[in-house]
Amino acid sequence: MPTPESAAFLAKKPTVPPTFDGVDYDDNKALKAAQDSILREQWVRSMMARLVREEMGKCYYREGVNHLEKCGHLRERYFELLKESKVRGYLFEQGNIIPKS
Repeated sequence: MPTPESAAFLAKKPTVPPTFDGVDYDDNKALKAAQDSILREQWVRSMMARLVREEMGKCYYREGVNHLEKCGHLRERYFELLKESKVRGYLFEQGNIIPKS
């Protein structure tokens, strides 16, 4: 059963999708919300990879010589998460801004 989210947590939680699609760059609040949402998504992916890595280490220690067959699912999941786990910031996502004429 998930833990209920507090009002303080819900107030800080971003309400915009983690992209710059449809963001008006002149609206500072919308721009900062999109940047915050992108950074949060990147940190979540990074922390997911860390959690899987820790579980894989526990599994390797627990299984000993049989770790190759018993912990293979964790290893494959970790390699999938490792591809996108680097926190790059929002400037990479923001790309080029076409100025309004």
